[in-house]
Amino acid sequence: MTAWLLSGLGLLILLLAGDALVRGAVNLSLRLGVPALIVSLTIVAFGTSAPELLIAISALQENAPGIALGNVVGSNTANILLVLGLPALLATLHTSECDSRKNYVFMLLATVLFIGLAFCGVFNLISGAILLAALGLVLWNAFREAKAHRKACADAAGACADDEELDGLEEADPNMPYWKISIYVILGLIGLPMGAHLLVENATEIALMYGITETVIGLTLVAVGTSLPELATTVMAALRRQADVALGNVIGSNMFNLLAIVGIATWFGNIPVDPEFLEFDLWVMLGASLLLIPFVFFKQDISRIWGLVLTFLYALYVTTLLM
Repeated sequence: MTAWLLSGLGLLILLLAGDALVRGAVNLSLRLGVPALIVSLTIVAFGTSAPELLIAISALQENAPGIALGNVVGSNTANILLVLGLPALLATLHTSECDSRKNYVFMLLATVLFIGLAFCGVFNLISGAILLAALGLVLWNAFREAKAHRKACADAAGACADDEELDGLEEADPNMPYWKISIYVILGLIGLPMGAHLLVENATEIALMYGITETVIGLTLVAVGTSLPELATTVMAALRRQADVALGNVIGSNMFNLLAIVGIATWFGNIPVDPEFLEFDLWVMLGASLLLIPFVFFKQDISRIWGLVLTFLYALYVTTLLM
């Protein structure tokens, strides 16, 4: 029971510390004059992936690589089946109104690249460099498109209001005092490694107690836990009829998980790929990703029926893992 409580405490610390770090970093950047555009493309994206990154690094240091890889693969599967499925049960996600085709194709390409590298048997510095290079291309494309959008706004209306960009950043408060920013950053930097260590150490203990592999713990308990911020964001987006936010959140999070988390984690050690991943879990992740095709390309809404189907598929996947 103690291991479960400490795992829960570690997860809570991770989520709160990750949020604090994002808030502090965003507002420090804005106070220093960094455009909101750059903040949203880089700091927010990396900051919201900080819990997964710290878990991967901590897992490697604790000699539990199964948790590191399981967290990434499991989070991506949960992001699609659970994070989109549960909110759709509350309110239809009107994805027919969104145009996420380009980013979705990037996500699929990142998934295929990740699976291809996994068949090498280990993620090392070379495969990590390949993943980070792919991430660089994605970020460069996003930055280029955002600059083109701002130029179009300027040509059409004389200027592109930075306030519109700030509206998309819930963490943004350009007038936040430096002492408050410092508290957020310090709490984030202290809390993230502390929470990651607690969660990984006790998740490993739970795996030993119940005879479950570290890989399964990473794919389920840790993966669902680190997907909670995305779930909260998507629930609010569904209730506010902001399907573009919900779908974009999932697609962006999955890309960063595959390219950034594993790419950076390889600096701290090699990540061996368990044969179970190659036989089952990676294909489930790819299959879940392909399930988004009707919503991205054929203007289908994620209705309550679809929400039920996605949630059921996730429950079936977890049940299969635990059997």
